[in-house]
Amino acid sequence: MERVRLIDGLRGFSLFGILLANMLIFQYGMFGKDEISYFSLSDLDTGAYQFIKIVVEGSFMPIFTFLFGYSLIKLVESLRKKDVRVRWHLVRRFILLIIIGILHGTFLWEGDILAFYGFMGFFLLIFINRKVKTLIIWGAILFLLTSAMNYGVLEETKEQEEKLSTYITKTNDIYTNGTYSDISHHRNNEMPPIFEDENEFLLIFVIILAPFVTAPLFLFGMAAAKANLFTRPSLERKWYKIGVWLLPIGLALKGASVFLRENAWSGMLLNVGAQLLSVGYISLFALLFIAFAHSKVFLAFQSVGKLSLTNYIMQSVICTTIFYGYGLGLFGDLGMLNSIILGLVIFALQCLCSSLYLKKIRRGPLEIILRIGTNFSWNGAVRKRKTRLKKSKKIELENTLV
Repeated sequence: MERVRLIDGLRGFSLFGILLANMLIFQYGMFGKDEISYFSLSDLDTGAYQFIKIVVEGSFMPIFTFLFGYSLIKLVESLRKKDVRVRWHLVRRFILLIIIGILHGTFLWEGDILAFYGFMGFFLLIFINRKVKTLIIWGAILFLLTSAMNYGVLEETKEQEEKLSTYITKTNDIYTNGTYSDISHHRNNEMPPIFEDENEFLLIFVIILAPFVTAPLFLFGMAAAKANLFTRPSLERKWYKIGVWLLPIGLALKGASVFLRENAWSGMLLNVGAQLLSVGYISLFALLFIAFAHSKVFLAFQSVGKLSLTNYIMQSVICTTIFYGYGLGLFGDLGMLNSIILGLVIFALQCLCSSLYLKKIRRGPLEIILRIGTNFSWNGAVRKRKTRLKKSKKIELENTLV
């Protein structure tokens, strides 16, 4: 499969944003990040926190989601050219993503997305043979429906607030002072209030709804790949210029959502704003790529993007070691501004290491494993179908006899 340089760069760019957004979880926990009043923040840190919530959080993961859909179609096209069973290759790939994701979430960090992407892949199999127009229509319908479903406010009872407070306080203590065993046990066995028995119906509803909430960007990415977008950036410049106008709109909607947190419209504004902003970021990056494609910064983004799976897992390894008790134990203590600076340093190191690594080896260690599992061959190469090979040999023998 021929690599699209702009897509590699976008993948690296999205990992940068994901790292900054995940700094909230690494430092305050999955539930503590949205209950920042439990932590003492200076005015400067409060400003940095709001910056991340508006400009970063929720707007870079959709880019990664879009790219997953894009790469899925490009992989399908590559496999079809090699005349192999496409669905079997995809099924193996999705299963391996689920396994890696479960291992990541169980033994390292609760914020894993790989398992969900693996499960989502099975849902996307329905759409791999659909036309561009069909994908766009379904994406638009699901986007409108899921945005509308975010209208309203779920009010917590006093009892639920107390349970959440107790859980966050306990998490804070364990993640700051606990051993690896303590933290693993808490992560895998002590459920937050939302997962308790009385909320089972809500949890099941969320699990069922999740694929449809995230589906629009997956489908738009698949449509973009089928339309062969991003392969000729200079010729597509006008579309990127239109897309850039979504930046101020997305920022305005997300800003309104953050500052009107208890308003019934806040959920809808956040969902729409986050996804519009992600499209704006894609467009802006594409325009800058056209002008600076060969600059060191954009080459660094491409290097990180080529090793996206390995770099994603490494971000968890590095940050849990810094913030958790079995490492430096800085959970909740570093502050938001310092965590943003730390994120910049970590990503800069990933850019440097990725660039040096790719000079020696073409693929990252986890990319190699995923390739071996997808193609079911030790060297990672696509194997031809045996029946097809036997048939060609039979024809060759008959021609020889004649």
